[in-house]
Amino acid sequence: METGNLMSSPEKPQPVLDFATRKAVLFALVAERLSAFYEHGVWMNDRQGASLAASWLSRAKIRLPPEDGRLLAQLSDEFARHLAGSLSREAGLYTAYEMMEALDPRHQSPHAQAMLEECERLLAEAEGRE
Repeated sequence: METGNLMSSPEKPQPVLDFATRKAVLFALVAERLSAFYEHGVWMNDRQGASLAASWLSRAKIRLPPEDGRLLAQLSDEFARHLAGSLSREAGLYTAYEMMEALDPRHQSPHAQAMLEECERLLAEAEGRE
């Protein structure tokens, strides 16, 4: 008679949510927020942003701690609204398009690279890394 494994196997440690991953998620959230704003005329709320980020990361088996989700949602909202408020509609649409295209690593865009660098700066500032 087989009794099965009575000892539970140790859980695999989840991959670390490092700075580079948080920066990439912040960039993707800004892109999504801008796209949704220009397409539907409404802003995603922070809960939706944090949920979307957690969903993306769960595909890579990475758990998003709630405090990181809140920070990324807040920063992405502030940056996306800043961009929408400071750019013409055409420039905002272009920025949203370039950022969404840049989510594919094969797409190279100096404009999106500048947005990624700003995401890095904002995240470092928020985490007290400067």
